[in-house]
Amino acid sequence: MASHQQRAGHDDGGGPQLTREQIERLEKRYGNRYLLEPAPDHKLPKIGMSAEEAQGLIEKEMVLDGIPMRNLATFVTTWMEPEADRIIAENLHTNFIDHAEYPQTAEIEQRCIRMLADLFHAPGKTTGARTQGSSEAIMLGALSLKWKWRQRREAAKKSVGRPNLVFGGDVHVVWEKFCRYFDVEPRIVPLKRDKYTIGPEDVEPHVDENTIGVAAVLGTTFTGHADDITGINDYLVRLKNEKGLDVPLHVDAASGGFVWPFLYPHTEWDFRLEQVRSINVSGHKFGLVYPGIGWLVFREAGDLPDDLVFYENYLGKRDATFTLNFSTGSAMVLAQYYNFVRYGHDGYRYIMETMQYNARTLVKEIAATGDFTLIGGEQDEQLPLVAFQLTGEHDYDEFDVAAQLAAERGWMLPAYTLPPNAEHVKIMRALVKQTLGHSLVTTLGADIVEACATLKKKGRLHESDRKRVKTNTGY
Repeated sequence: MASHQQRAGHDDGGGPQLTREQIERLEKRYGNRYLLEPAPDHKLPKIGMSAEEAQGLIEKEMVLDGIPMRNLATFVTTWMEPEADRIIAENLHTNFIDHAEYPQTAEIEQRCIRMLADLFHAPGKTTGARTQGSSEAIMLGALSLKWKWRQRREAAKKSVGRPNLVFGGDVHVVWEKFCRYFDVEPRIVPLKRDKYTIGPEDVEPHVDENTIGVAAVLGTTFTGHADDITGINDYLVRLKNEKGLDVPLHVDAASGGFVWPFLYPHTEWDFRLEQVRSINVSGHKFGLVYPGIGWLVFREAGDLPDDLVFYENYLGKRDATFTLNFSTGSAMVLAQYYNFVRYGHDGYRYIMETMQYNARTLVKEIAATGDFTLIGGEQDEQLPLVAFQLTGEHDYDEFDVAAQLAAERGWMLPAYTLPPNAEHVKIMRALVKQTLGHSLVTTLGADIVEACATLKKKGRLHESDRKRVKTNTGY
């Protein structure tokens, strides 16, 4: 971009020369300073710009990002109704933690927790917390497991020195983070080539008296299936009855907690199972709220150790807090409540069934190509997504297909390998969310056909092209 001095010369028509001061005055009159200067980068600009120009600068930068509607990797909600947008905008300035000033927001949080406890079949009065997302909810839930285990060990006058946590290789990375951050041994059950979830036979060899709990996933990010939660629960019940070893079960329902109650209501995975003591769920995934909201719900109030609850006098009110974060916005709590009262049970079921229908339509489109094998069948309980892999011999792989789709049409489909011991298995996955309607599904199917046809002609892509592929399982 030319400097002010360079621009202050004769115009193409031979007009008079403009000084720097004259150009700056014209910029003030006509705006668009951000078109003439680089974006502030490494330090605060000496002089700011108008609100309109700052908005324009950011809007121009954002066109370089992907289009959310084509992002079939992310589980996170990218669209809400205009009425919800308005509620969010009107409450961005309120600090959720300040219950003294915003008591009704605190009450609405409790309403949401009670509704979720009912949805998850809690047997009686319980408790929970809103969080920034499932990562914080998992940290808090796992801390509760550790504290309750320590209480049991101390009551039995036994050592509390070597806690461990059992979970499968199909979990989110936050479970390993928890173990590292809070000094717990992770006992990770590896996956297998044709078995991408875990069951009781996988868990049993790893459980002992130092196990603070077992974590099971409802709707994995890899293939959208659920661990055998019922089977794991039954094993833990037998363990308690036969050996007196009480090992609780935490269900990571980050994605599935808003899917299974509506698509598979008769499947028992929640508090209907005896050993399930806590559940996390992401409001900003299939709870249909923008990023920044998760939930942790306990089976009963006693599952939250008192030692983990802090009481403080904040701005004149004594509050109980159970969070890793403190100050945070109220907007997404209110957005979650908006969805609950807006859609109700029937509305959520309709939305989930619509997404499932479109996912099955995409399955048919992909299967018809003859180039792919689908992971999971129509009879499977699965998140509304399509996981698939190339079948037969090809000069290209799943990463090439994903890169070609990105280059041709801007689709963001992840291609990735599975965790150990199935890391040699390559998979592609398309999430079918509320914004991916039937016409887009059929368009995506046609685009996959076209991408494969192109790759059959030109073969494997260059590594620089493959780098545009999203290689994780999404958030």
